[in-house]
Amino acid sequence: MPHPTKHSITIIMLPNRQAEQNNREVNAGLDDVRFVKRINIGSINPNNPISEDQQELQMQYLNKCLNEYPHGRIIGKDISVGVYQMGEHQITLQRVTYHVGFNRKPFWMEEQ
Repeated sequence: MPHPTKHSITIIMLPNRQAEQNNREVNAGLDDVRFVKRINIGSINPNNPISEDQQELQMQYLNKCLNEYPHGRIIGKDISVGVYQMGEHQITLQRVTYHVGFNRKPFWMEEQ
């Protein structure tokens, strides 16, 4: 084995049993997902910006999906950013899309 010099770094990788356990738990949980709902928070359309009240309603709907029965879980998240030049001003808009997984479609979602 070569001797480390003043500028070398030796890294020894040991198995991380906690990470292995967490991966098994996540994979087992995804097997139960039968229905996925995409929920958008925000907008990247400069012609149709949303108000703070509309954004608050979007967040309330996301919380409803996560807290009411059957409880959903966030299984993915997409972030979209739009940068627009309007005259001398630059506008940046952001939309976050949450993918919420359920083991079945919630009955209260069918009512809407």
